[in-house]
Amino acid sequence: MAETLVLIPGLACNARLFEAQISALSGTRNIVVANHAQDDSVPAIAARLLKDAPEQFSLAGLSMGGYVAMEVMRQAPERVQRLALLDTTARPDTPEATQERERLIALAQSGRYEDIITNWWPRLVHPDRRDDTALQDVMADMMRQVGAEAYIRQQHAIMARVDSRPLLPGIEIPTLILVGEGDAVTPPDTAREMAEMIEWASLVVIPEAGHLSTLEQPEHVTHALRLWLEEG
Repeated sequence: MAETLVLIPGLACNARLFEAQISALSGTRNIVVANHAQDDSVPAIAARLLKDAPEQFSLAGLSMGGYVAMEVMRQAPERVQRLALLDTTARPDTPEATQERERLIALAQSGRYEDIITNWWPRLVHPDRRDDTALQDVMADMMRQVGAEAYIRQQHAIMARVDSRPLLPGIEIPTLILVGEGDAVTPPDTAREMAEMIEWASLVVIPEAGHLSTLEQPEHVTHALRLWLEEG
């Protein structure tokens, strides 16, 4: 039976975030995209993932997906064969970040979700990709498909997440830490911090990519994931 790879998208994203990786890797892996839009806490999202996943699997999450992946490692580390943390951080929200999330939640609740879609874009990608209208359309389509209600649940989950740094030194499986070199949301320094705390970790910095590395540089990310899946 083929090994299973569980992918966890980021905030307001869906399977399309990993479209290129799913296409490239599905020939040798059973790929499952986790449901992260139904619950309003990271532990609940992780519990749902574990309920739906096979007994053993590899796990990769981007941004919010990384927060959930680390919670899975907290709840059931014995079930995860490999771990990939993409464009994410083990740190909890700062007070400033929480305040900004509360502002965005208020916008979504007041019927201004489209404003979030428009204004969020420049921070998500490498500066050289900000005029990439095709990529912007992909992100906007994902956000509309997820919808305001799920977006609000996800923001609540992210705000309440715990500090995962104490968890990292205990991770003893092949671990990929990947980040876009121009990621303004979870910068390379946060990726290096995680990599230094996990003995089994390898760090990959993707050139000319921001926070949406899987969409901005799909071939580079797929290559890194393929090498990680072949470890051990």
